Amino acid sequence: MFSLSRSLSQSATNFPSVSTASIPFKPTSQSPHFPTSSPQSPPPLFVSLPRRGSKFSSSVMSSNSHFSNDVDSAIDVGFEGHDLDRFAEVANKVADAAGEVIRGYFRRKFEIIDKADFSPVTVADQAAEESMVSVILDNFPSHAIYGEEKGWRCRENLADYVWVLDPIDGTKSFITGKPLFGTLIALLYRGKPILGVIDQPVLKERWIGLSGRTTTLNGQNVSARSCSDISKAYLYTTSPHLFSGEAEEAFARVSNKVKVPLYGCDCYAYALLASGFVDLVVESGLKPYDFLALIPIIKGAGGVITDWKGDELHWEASPNSQATSFNVLAAGDKGIHQQALHSLRWL
Repeated sequence: MFSLSRSLSQSATNFPSVSTASIPFKPTSQSPHFPTSSPQSPPPLFVSLPRRGSKFSSSVMSSNSHFSNDVDSAIDVGFEGHDLDRFAEVANKVADAAGEVIRGYFRRKFEIIDKADFSPVTVADQAAEESMVSVILDNFPSHAIYGEEKGWRCRENLADYVWVLDPIDGTKSFITGKPLFGTLIALLYRGKPILGVIDQPVLKERWIGLSGRTTTLNGQNVSARSCSDISKAYLYTTSPHLFSGEAEEAFARVSNKVKVPLYGCDCYAYALLASGFVDLVVESGLKPYDFLALIPIIKGAGGVITDWKGDELHWEASPNSQATSFNVLAAGDKGIHQQALHSLRWL
């Protein structure tokens, strides 16, 4: 995901737990279609999720979602609800294809190649992206694709629909056997992210965000939590070593104010935010394929995601597009988002 070393220090099991009954996984049009023929397939999947409006460990933390499962006409950008359902169906197939490849390489020996920016890439990254592209082109041959490994793929120079793919977000976690990397899938419609997927193929967890709809984890609604005071917030960043100069100083101003700063997880930190387990994610140097899929997921969970100035994250995909770097701030609560912006003071 990045060109610098990442710190791997925190597992997902250390987060505040929520006492709820396990919810049996029931496939829907937004639910993952994990393969069942593999000899290593687990028993039927059950997930424990926060009930909407549930209480967490602090009295100031509660459910923050305000979306319904109907398309929000206020943010309609020119497509129909049934189109979103079709896109979600194909996105599930794309994630399934990538997961099948990735699980075959996880914790196995394979060659690791350093790219021009010294970030690692593996045969798993490359093979997973090819499998994703194949599914998309089989279903939507007129759509464009921009992948981390191969860039722009389309017969035309412009397209209304562009899929932006990161087959393994967190390659360093993947190559060191840490199952907190993820596959990221975004679909842009005229530059606006209308679909986002975070898929963890080893844990078999899949978050899906669709424009105007509530974010789901394995088919069940999730929501970010409210946290009215930054001093009570749990914050994640991939590694403090990824910040330098003024960005390092800005991050320190935020991390010094939160209750608990945590490190590691790559895109999985945003998934935990969407599910209501952490409150802030602050990152520097993200590429478009690192964050575009996150936007519908965070928004659909009732959270906020912007750059460090509070502006909307936006990137135009084309054959000549450069994958430039962005500073990203995500919060489960608008109040601490504003407090974090004030502390960053990024002008």
